[in-house]
Amino acid sequence: MMSKIPVNLENVKKERLDEEILRIGLIAELDAVNLYEQMAAITSNEDIRKILLDIAKEEKTHVGEFQALLLRLDHEQVKELEAGKKEVEEELNK
Repeated sequence: MMSKIPVNLENVKKERLDEEILRIGLIAELDAVNLYEQMAAITSNEDIRKILLDIAKEEKTHVGEFQALLLRLDHEQVKELEAGKKEVEEELNK
């Protein structure tokens, strides 16, 4: 399922606009990864599957690029990602 990416950013505060742009980029790339991997899973054509999975891998690189930029701007996001990682590690090490 594709996300509904907001196109109206008029209500976003100017100082948060770049962060929102990067988050929209993340959403679009994650949607693309899901789409290509789902199509690869249902095709019976091996050539198509191979190309779709290669494209999905490239989209994952794009996710990393947007995330790296976002983490440079949003220090709260950095803290919350670390908190989430810690929670998972604690839960799985019980």
